[in-house]
Amino acid sequence: MIKVVPDSSVIVKWVNQDNELNLDQADKLLNDVRVGKVELLAPELAKYEVGNALIKKGIADVHAFQSLGTVYSLPIRFMSETEALADETYQMARKAGLTYYDASFAALVKQEGAALVTANPKHQTKIVGVKVISLEDYK
Repeated sequence: MIKVVPDSSVIVKWVNQDNELNLDQADKLLNDVRVGKVELLAPELAKYEVGNALIKKGIADVHAFQSLGTVYSLPIRFMSETEALADETYQMARKAGLTYYDASFAALVKQEGAALVTANPKHQTKIVGVKVISLEDYK
């Protein structure tokens, strides 16, 4: 089974599809989980980032609450940050000029021997040694 870390730009597509691109690829990734090809992992931070994305979308509260509830039913193993993971995240952020938030996904990828799937690959491709797959290219 392949381990994949979807970042928040992918997770938000599963909970609220308004004005989102590459929905077919996002659905394919989720289907690959359901048939046992892929295991999804994400830092706990992803939940907060999805919440922020929903606020930025300006959707009605009732839809936002439904979307937030959906996050907890997705087949994602949310990982708590450990001291070792925090160290790796910090080092990656400093070396690549990323935010700590973005680097937290990459550090989890490195720790777990996973691949990062993102709808916004421009930031994540700065990190050496982390496999990044653009959602647009997910097959």
